[in-house]
Amino acid sequence: MGFIKGTAGFVRFSVEGDLPENIWDFIAERITSNAFRDIDDTYEENSIGWVSVTNMFDTDFEYASYAAGNYVTLSMRQDERKVSGAIIKKFVAKEEERIKKEKEIPKIPRSMRVEIKERIENELMRKALPVPSIFDLCWNLEDSTLLFFSTNQKAQGLLEDLFRETFDLTIMQQIPYVCGEHLLDEEEMDKLAAITPDFFV
Repeated sequence: MGFIKGTAGFVRFSVEGDLPENIWDFIAERITSNAFRDIDDTYEENSIGWVSVTNMFDTDFEYASYAAGNYVTLSMRQDERKVSGAIIKKFVAKEEERIKKEKEIPKIPRSMRVEIKERIENELMRKALPVPSIFDLCWNLEDSTLLFFSTNQKAQGLLEDLFRETFDLTIMQQIPYVCGEHLLDEEEMDKLAAITPDFFV
């Protein structure tokens, strides 16, 4: 679930690196260059890119829909063709049985079984519809922090790669101590640094 509707869990990242002076021109060009590309009418297995947080089909970002004050709000969309292992196994076994009857052989050689499995996987993958996944983010340009509205580790890895590819910037997950460094003043930070772990048993 994203941050537009309902409740949401999120992970906080810090954005490492410097943006150029013409920040909004840079961001606009990079987002457009890395916008999501539809694969419904192709045989590609995977596509990932940026879409609007309010419309998963909006990849034009008219009127800089991602800009809100000092914030950039985007959704990372990934479409992926998937076929369950059980379905592949079923159709492979079915094809092997057909070949054994046709050739009147009791057993299929290993090399042929490999070829059958690869062929069936490709055929089923081409018939499969891409399944979309949407993950929202909110990037605060002023303090270089980013909220990613998913706790899924695979999605976080995809975000790190796409963000670096798009903006030439890296993101680093903020653990509670690092968050404290951003929120506390110098005196409070001294107290935080003096804290030691304890056992409550």
